Amino acid sequence: MGPRERMAVLRQDQFAFDEETVFNTVIMGHEQLYKVMVEREAIYAKPDFSEEDGTRSAELESEFAEMNGYEAESEAAVLLNGLGIPEDLRHKKMNELEGGDKVRVLLAQALFGSPDILLLDEPTNNLDLKSISWLEDFLFRFPNTVIVVSHDRHFLNQVCTHTADIDFGRITVYVGNYDFWYHASQLNLKQKQNENRKVSEKAEELKAFIQRFSSNASKAKQATSRKKLLDKLTLEDMPTSSRKYPHVVFKPERPCGDIILEIQGLTKEIDGVKVLDSFDLIVRKNDKIAFVGGNSLARTTLFQILAGELEPDSGSFRWGVTITTAYFPKENSQFFENDLNLIEWLGQFSPPTEGETFARGFLGRMLFSGDEATKKCVVLSGGEKVRCMLSRMMLTGANTLILDEPTNHLDLESITALNDGLIAYTEVVLFASHDHEFVSTIANRIIEITPGGVIDRVMGFEEYLENADVSRERDELYHGHAELSL
Repeated sequence: MGPRERMAVLRQDQFAFDEETVFNTVIMGHEQLYKVMVEREAIYAKPDFSEEDGTRSAELESEFAEMNGYEAESEAAVLLNGLGIPEDLRHKKMNELEGGDKVRVLLAQALFGSPDILLLDEPTNNLDLKSISWLEDFLFRFPNTVIVVSHDRHFLNQVCTHTADIDFGRITVYVGNYDFWYHASQLNLKQKQNENRKVSEKAEELKAFIQRFSSNASKAKQATSRKKLLDKLTLEDMPTSSRKYPHVVFKPERPCGDIILEIQGLTKEIDGVKVLDSFDLIVRKNDKIAFVGGNSLARTTLFQILAGELEPDSGSFRWGVTITTAYFPKENSQFFENDLNLIEWLGQFSPPTEGETFARGFLGRMLFSGDEATKKCVVLSGGEKVRCMLSRMMLTGANTLILDEPTNHLDLESITALNDGLIAYTEVVLFASHDHEFVSTIANRIIEITPGGVIDRVMGFEEYLENADVSRERDELYHGHAELSL
């Protein structure tokens, strides 16, 4: 870094600024500006303003102007609006905010003041698609250096000009976005494998010649020459990748019949707020429905009702007689509040005829091999719990899957494996996700539950975003109002 360059980091501690207001927390992203602002306000608040104070205030005003301090409030407002923090929260203390809103404020703090270098660790966590889209646009226009870690493939494609691949014990930089890296790295690996195969085939050919003619006097000279060639051949080392992909495959025991799911007038209030209001839906064969939009509570409530975890206030729904369901809840902690190890845990959901060998094999394919299979449930990480819940779903043989934010806590390799598994799945999927690529590659029908009603389109996600009939909803949902753009 140059001597006058400033670095900003997305902070991970949600409680570090609990006693500060939201507005002050954002401004504190530019530490020097915040110090000048505090000192400036303290001087102007003095009842007896001395000549020395006047001189110092002039110096502070000069520094303040140089750091664009007069635009600080409007810049902070733009950032907070873009990230979905309403105006009525800006002068509240951070400890009055929900966890998700705190994360958004900390992201605004990192973006504030156009730092020369911006470090962002999983910046899309806890953001809805509208906020993610706004952040993509912001970073695309951002004139300085950004270093980002993310498992959101669409986000990486929209934002990144270079990709640093950390694997095989080293860092390799590719000039391009995520898709470019993926194809280039796969091509590079394939080329090395082909080169090694050709070297191996050549070595076998030379060995065969030497073995055949080494005792033949007339061919001895040629055999010796080929032995020298063989000694020069070297196989390029193929180090083991640190990337591991779980084996995610959903196999329905039987196909769905003609009647899948019929919902009529479903209504539900949560804490006095009506999150579902006379909701109707008919699910058809081969539907893969993505529920999108800003109202995550409505989606989760709907899924909980369909899974039998909640009762609706009114309305009804019925599954077809051929339908078996498997449900992936957004919150899964209750499944792991026990003293079981993973083999015992999976045994609860395995066929009764199967034993430890089956469980170990299944867990191994889900990246719990060897001693990992005997880990206790209470020590599992978020990503490990998700892999366990996916294992539970796979064992059901269900022909209708319900998944509420399944990519949360997963690494990129596990997201890719789940993504491919759901693309290959031949029956019905109802799901919600903030992962743009995930939705785009799986869904063939899009549903949004809005305060004004339900938007239901039989089309892919990209077509949904581009469709003229939903341009108003799209703009409100993903790009924010025009006055919020920088």
